[in-house]
Amino acid sequence: MGRLTVRALRAVLVVVLTGTVFVQALMLWALISGNDPEDGSLPLTPLRVITILGIGTAQVAMVCVWRLVTMVRRGTVFSHAAFRYVDAIIGAIVAAALVWFAVTALNAPGQRDDPGVTVIMGGVGLAILGVALIVLVLRMLLAQAVARDVEAAEMQAELDEVI
Repeated sequence: MGRLTVRALRAVLVVVLTGTVFVQALMLWALISGNDPEDGSLPLTPLRVITILGIGTAQVAMVCVWRLVTMVRRGTVFSHAAFRYVDAIIGAIVAAALVWFAVTALNAPGQRDDPGVTVIMGGVGLAILGVALIVLVLRMLLAQAVARDVEAAEMQAELDEVI
């Protein structure tokens, strides 16, 4: 991975992470201050809490991606240490799907005239879970690469002994 790519990715992560922290702070302020009265169309307090949690799942994933990029840059990504970050990303994606399903459940009563919206929102939740499955497959590929790397190191050690 080139230096320019790493710097660009890190710049994007910093900007997005900063923006999400700002949005979370505003949401938290709206919850604590009570300055934004609900008009009754949607339960805003639960939606704000869910939004704060949903943004938190994205932040966890971004921090883990940052750590994995650091490992790639150092050449240590093919190690067992990378698995905890990949596992955390999978967990964050699954949590994001659960948060989305909660939003869908909160929105569903208001969609009685048009239940298709709820079905589409449920489909989006399933798509989010599909992303978690894709990352799980990538984790399995990483496991194979780590196993091959360990095997190659053992074979190199045996060759060094013979020579």
